[in-house]
Amino acid sequence: MKKLPLPTPVTALSPRRPSRAEAEEAVRTLIAWSGDNPARPGLEKTPQRVADAFGEYFKGYKEDALAELAQTFEEPTGYNEMVLLKDIAFESHCEHHIAPFFGTAHVAYLPSERIIGLSKIARVVDIFARRLQTQEGLTDQIAAALEAGLRAKGVAVMLSARHHCMAARGVQQRGVATVTFRFLGEFARDAALRDRFMAVIRD
Repeated sequence: MKKLPLPTPVTALSPRRPSRAEAEEAVRTLIAWSGDNPARPGLEKTPQRVADAFGEYFKGYKEDALAELAQTFEEPTGYNEMVLLKDIAFESHCEHHIAPFFGTAHVAYLPSERIIGLSKIARVVDIFARRLQTQEGLTDQIAAALEAGLRAKGVAVMLSARHHCMAARGVQQRGVATVTFRFLGEFARDAALRDRFMAVIRD
């Protein structure tokens, strides 16, 4: 299986970042387009609140996943088995409707002489989740960053999430979970290793 390309650098995504005032005005426009009065009590401060919320929802655009993975540690015992983090909670927003989707990530890697602090793996998931995403793209980006940043012999990523854009609009299916996978390196080549990964996350 070919290696995945790393995500486009954040600096290349937006040629000009609008000002805070422009962002708040855009919210007022959407409120008015929806049929309400952005100047009425209860809504007059909503543009500021939405801008603040967007800054939190999408702070991943200001963060570098590969920088998080830059500090690794030599493993003196020579440990070379799977390292797996289960049930990493995440929340993201779909790039089609800017509606939230949320769930859990299960991430594993096979060390190549060096290991990473476990919290850094959760940070990588969070960095990519806090951008406009598809679940498929989010899965690929997490896997690609871990493979490149850790020079791992193999990476496995599974995401299970529920999408508000599917629950609250369109087909309005509230109980549907979407599951995505990406296997790289030894996990792509070794079916028994994939089976071990799947068995542990289902345990």
